Amino acid sequence: MGKGEGAKSTGYRAGTRDLFTKKWRSNGYNAPLTTFMRQFKVGDTVDVVCDSRQQKGMPHKYYHGRTGTVWNVTKRAIGVEINKVHRQRQICKRIHVRMEHLRPSKSAAGHLARIASNEAIKKAAKESGTPAPISALKRLPKGPRDGFTLAIENTCEAKVHTLTPEAYIFRPLSRSYDFSSRLVAKADEDEE
Repeated sequence: MGKGEGAKSTGYRAGTRDLFTKKWRSNGYNAPLTTFMRQFKVGDTVDVVCDSRQQKGMPHKYYHGRTGTVWNVTKRAIGVEINKVHRQRQICKRIHVRMEHLRPSKSAAGHLARIASNEAIKKAAKESGTPAPISALKRLPKGPRDGFTLAIENTCEAKVHTLTPEAYIFRPLSRSYDFSSRLVAKADEDEE
């Protein structure tokens, strides 16, 4: 790009034309009331999603879409710890962000649901007096499908089709300018 008027901008919000764009018919400062009614506590996991309707307290574009942990709560802002990988090291960055740019994270929802279901299984097993099987508490990979008997009337033409491979015979392509067959025929005539 070079210098002067054609140079690439490197400002604080450079390259955020699409990143901070609101969805269709959701622009204008009419943030939902739940945005301000949420209660964040120290230790909560939150997602940083910049809301371009409010420029105050907006974090740098690097933190947009990142997940962090609340470490401080102030009057209008929330302190969030976010891990940033820089070259070979991992830095724990602490930033203060307004509430409009935060939302509770659902990243641990599946893990917490699994913990609750495991505790319910353990409680039921303890009441019944039989130990809970380990396979019910641990996640297992999806195994192969169950076997079944195929009904012959459900097949094509209601019979068994046996497929056998055909022998492969290599035949080179015959060219219009290939005179080898004529030469072989002529050689046969000469021998006779």
